Amino acid sequence: MAAGVVHIPVYATLFRADVLADGVADFLAPASLKYGASKYTVQRSRDDMNKITALIWFNSKDDWYRFWEGEEAIEFRARFMGKYQVPITYVWHDEIGSDAGAPKPAAVAESVSA
Repeated sequence: MAAGVVHIPVYATLFRADVLADGVADFLAPASLKYGASKYTVQRSRDDMNKITALIWFNSKDDWYRFWEGEEAIEFRARFMGKYQVPITYVWHDEIGSDAGAPKPAAVAESVSA
């Protein structure tokens, strides 16, 4: 199977967003690296502070399922139950393009007119 990225949106219940965001960023997402994830990012919406999204890159969908059904993800769902709205509906996306590994453009010095 092709490499891909899983989008995991979680929506916090009232007054639980800070705790949930910390749980996703500090507990759930980092645990994915143990199951073959190549990287992850956790984002929180500025428009709706209760909306937290984790993106996790895997080389295979099998690795994703091992993570999602693994001990850490099950513990996360149990520990934070009541702090997020159910169900958590993840979506697998095939990665078809990326700038990862591309050289960074050199900073262009601004010319100042005298």
